[in-house]
Amino acid sequence: MGETRLDTARIRAARRVIDPAFLDTPLYRCEALEPDLGCTVSIKLETANPVRSFKARGTVVVASLLADNGPRAVVCASAGNLGQALAWSGRGRGLDVTVVASRFATAAKLDRIRALDARLELVDGDHEMARERAAAIARCDGIRLLEDSLDIETCEGAATIGLELANTVPSFDTVLIALGGGALATGVGHVVKTLTPDDSTNTVADGVAGRRPIPAVLDDLLLVADDAILVREASITAGMRMLLHHAGLIVEPSAALGIAAILEDCDRFAGRHVVTIVCGSDVDVDAYHRWVGSAPIHRSC
Repeated sequence: MGETRLDTARIRAARRVIDPAFLDTPLYRCEALEPDLGCTVSIKLETANPVRSFKARGTVVVASLLADNGPRAVVCASAGNLGQALAWSGRGRGLDVTVVASRFATAAKLDRIRALDARLELVDGDHEMARERAAAIARCDGIRLLEDSLDIETCEGAATIGLELANTVPSFDTVLIALGGGALATGVGHVVKTLTPDDSTNTVADGVAGRRPIPAVLDDLLLVADDAILVREASITAGMRMLLHHAGLIVEPSAALGIAAILEDCDRFAGRHVVTIVCGSDVDVDAYHRWVGSAPIHRSC
């Protein structure tokens, strides 16, 4: 493996800082999914925590550092999950948290950010405009700007999921990871490649994380990802529907990308043991009903 920003010792140290509420999330085989997918499927459930996503693993690390020796104010741009996680982590450590988001973001996510006592500023554009505004606030106010995936703490926090996967028995053949900003994919990928080098890591992307990849994060990702699979919208909603009907899980679209990847290429995963990380469950109820609807589940693979 080439040079990487990640370090396994720091990842182990991050695990010691992270609130236990976010650690050792359920990992279980979901046999009900297997007839439709043609492979053994295990779910790593990163929604079973106070903010319904894996993001707090990283924001707790950042908040702990700021509470100890940094500015006691922090700002981030978020489509919703990072903002909730930072608000939760910051509130518990007495930090002043500002979240910048698009006013077109999921309303339920914005409401939860407000409920966690963060200051919420809305912009009229997309997530890239929110990132620009957050950076401007940080410069003007002299506070910490948290940039998801670019800030190594977010990657190392997410990477603690990899530590948990590496300790599982029996072992798995493939990990399917949603690729957004890159913290989850690079963090988990680094640990899996380091500690279980015989397993392969497939990173699933559908372009939901914004228009501009972060060069440093892309460099990290290229060291650990064996492939990227582009999935169709129909496969994502089918994956959401299958997780509801067969696993009893209400998930947001990004959390269904692993299932969608299997649906896109069933032969590739046939007979293998696949782990998919269900990374978030913050959904707008009306949108969820439109996506999932009442369509029956048919054998797909």
